[in-house]
Amino acid sequence: MAIEPIEEDELEVEEEHDEAPYVEFDISVSPSDPTLELLAQKVQNGDIIIPFYQRKYVWKIEQASRLIESFLMGLPVPQVFLYVNEEDQLEVIDGQQRIRSVAYFFEGYFGEEDNKGRRQKFKLKGLSERSEYNGKTFTELSPRDQRKLRNSTLRAINVKQLKPSLRNDSVFHIFERLNTGGTTLKPQEIRNAVYRGVIVDRMRDLNSNPQWQEILGLKKTDKNQKDVELVLRLFSLFEVWDGYEKPMLKYLNNFMDDNRDFDSDRAKRFAKRFPDAVETVAEAIEKPFRPKSLLNTAVLEAVMVTLLENEGITADQLEKRYPKLLADPNFLTHITGGTTDTLMLKSRMISARKFLL
Repeated sequence: MAIEPIEEDELEVEEEHDEAPYVEFDISVSPSDPTLELLAQKVQNGDIIIPFYQRKYVWKIEQASRLIESFLMGLPVPQVFLYVNEEDQLEVIDGQQRIRSVAYFFEGYFGEEDNKGRRQKFKLKGLSERSEYNGKTFTELSPRDQRKLRNSTLRAINVKQLKPSLRNDSVFHIFERLNTGGTTLKPQEIRNAVYRGVIVDRMRDLNSNPQWQEILGLKKTDKNQKDVELVLRLFSLFEVWDGYEKPMLKYLNNFMDDNRDFDSDRAKRFAKRFPDAVETVAEAIEKPFRPKSLLNTAVLEAVMVTLLENEGITADQLEKRYPKLLADPNFLTHITGGTTDTLMLKSRMISARKFLL
């Protein structure tokens, strides 16, 4: 059973230099100008959804009130971006706070219920003292203002992935480039959205292993899911690292897309071997994979994949052989700098086998 972490930490690793992938977007982009009444109805009906990977609603009532006032005054409001998913629902890529604020005002309540099931009445607040809208709910506006608000429009850019896709990582870059919220989504957070499937839950389950978290130096799971990304990276190289091609970001995107169901024999072997390999490292090495002070992803990857593929390596053997690997000049040249380069990755994998087997 997966461990449910209550809090999150932040994983610090040595910097890697990964080549930026060249992307050809195989998408359609179409603008629309839905009325605010239609937007609110779509949110209520589940036709516009706030995906699980999005940050929570964080606006204060004063911010939401100024947005509503802008519509009433006819002032311009920034456009929103919506992604048309496979179910023809509109997933909010950028603009969650604006869309939710509008829906809340029409509903008459601000935000969600508190832990006692209560909700705050949405009265416009924090506007200019001379504003005629201060302190009013939607139903307290004049019929003319209610009509104006219902019929106001918000420009929406609808983005859709075309089928078949020439590049299955294009949607990843849509999220990466268009999400402009207060906190930028990190690569693994975006992957979990774009390539969602059984693999998302399985990676999280494996990542919740207490010994794995201890190896990474975390007291709580990483808030940006870098730890989950490391599990995905190990899975993506397990038994197939000789087919790796840079850049790593694109390789992981394609791999996660191809393995959404996590139902292959290789996936089952990985899930079975992962906790055993983690236990071997935890028993054999104190503060593993840190040739310097920070966690080195390249060292972790080379050692862990070797252990995953060779279950006969014992903790005693690893304890004796690991220092020799870290002392090897050839290995050391392949664990810093451009570590995601194809030749660099394959060279350190070969070195790890030479010293650990």
